[in-house]
Amino acid sequence: MTDTATTVSIVIPLYNEQDNVHPLVDKVMDALQGFESQWELILVNDGSRDLTYERLQAIATEHAFVHPIHLQRNFGQTAAMQAGIDAARGNVIVTLDGDLQNDPIDIPRMVRRLIDDDLDLVAGWRKNRKDGLWLRKIPSRIANRLIGKITGVRLNDYGCSLKAFRAKVLKSITLFGEMHRFIPAWLATETHPDRIKEEVVTHHPRIHGESKYGLSRTFRVVIDLLFMYFYMRFRGRPGHFFGQAGLVSSGLGGMGLFYLFVLKLLGEDIGDRPLLITSVMLVILGVQLILTGVLAELITRIYYSASDRKFYTVMTPDTETPAAEEGWQTPIQSRQDD
Repeated sequence: MTDTATTVSIVIPLYNEQDNVHPLVDKVMDALQGFESQWELILVNDGSRDLTYERLQAIATEHAFVHPIHLQRNFGQTAAMQAGIDAARGNVIVTLDGDLQNDPIDIPRMVRRLIDDDLDLVAGWRKNRKDGLWLRKIPSRIANRLIGKITGVRLNDYGCSLKAFRAKVLKSITLFGEMHRFIPAWLATETHPDRIKEEVVTHHPRIHGESKYGLSRTFRVVIDLLFMYFYMRFRGRPGHFFGQAGLVSSGLGGMGLFYLFVLKLLGEDIGDRPLLITSVMLVILGVQLILTGVLAELITRIYYSASDRKFYTVMTPDTETPAAEEGWQTPIQSRQDD
């Protein structure tokens, strides 16, 4: 079970969700009425153009445990989530969407499993998802299988924002691009996949506002997935990736040139053969790829030496404490508010 040593930071990014702000905070408060640990609510306004800013400010004056963060413009969900994670003080961080499709009622159960089973991540699984079949469910299922196959971290639902993390592990990575959907894979570079589990969560249809997701994100996800594949397998040895591709290209080009050389010795004319220019280009491409690998190796070593980062992560006890005693919602306060 959770106890007073566990402190929970709930991070929720918001973009043009003015009608969901008050219901969202009310739902979080209701869900955590009997919660055993201190918690805080971090609401990140991702450059909203409606009344989200004003409503967040009003709620913050009513509840000391609500901490709004306002971004200068719309940077995207990943950046907003990273801003909330950076501001979180708890040793457990919970993330969820602000559209009320994720239900805060699942938060205590997920946090308890994270602590009781000594995990680093409990990811939500929207088993009974309340979204459109063709535009949301089917693309999501295809993406989940593709991501699992490429990253090696098998989950049923990568896209669910409702997740509970051990803060020290989550803060060891930095999110950018559309990487919020790949957080489990990112964590697998810092911890063992066995410490990442799933929990079936409640999912509701959207009532207020408009969905921020669409098929246009598919292309960005594919690009980020390719980067994730490269990072997970070659971040410490990029020369192997480029070197292998360079050797294959140079080898094919070399075989083509050798074949043409033999034909030339036999007296045939090879000057107008497409294979000649193709082979030369393959050799040039191979040399460029090998040189790129050498430069990538140099850059990688400079990065690790200059930033004092390591190629490994050492397990340390979970002894983090909040930076301050103020701004938390305690179990006693929850009962008094009731």
